Amino acid sequence: MKCEIIKIVSGGQTGADRAALDWAIEHGIPHEGWCPKGRWAEDGPIDGRYQLQETPTENYVQRTEWNARDSEAVSTTVEPKKIAAALALGHDETLQQMAVPDAEALAGSVSD
Repeated sequence: MKCEIIKIVSGGQTGADRAALDWAIEHGIPHEGWCPKGRWAEDGPIDGRYQLQETPTENYVQRTEWNARDSEAVSTTVEPKKIAAALALGHDETLQQMAVPDAEALAGSVSD
């Protein structure tokens, strides 16, 4: 089975999100997504070349929820320290939000 990237959905945050948007632009892949009202990220305003729509509020959680809602698949990274802290504090809900699928099951679904 061949995997085809139809579009990249991103909120335009720094790091991997911007890298994905830059890659999409460079390779002619459509991109879109939601960013907070005012197009702000932790490093300042989000460049206008990124085809992002503003949410009605400046709430970063809304941006993340709307991008996940409008996507067919989601990729995320979590700092190991955050996982360790959640384990130490017994924050089961936080760990569920950080859950990583079983690698073998994931590999099987991609290779079919």
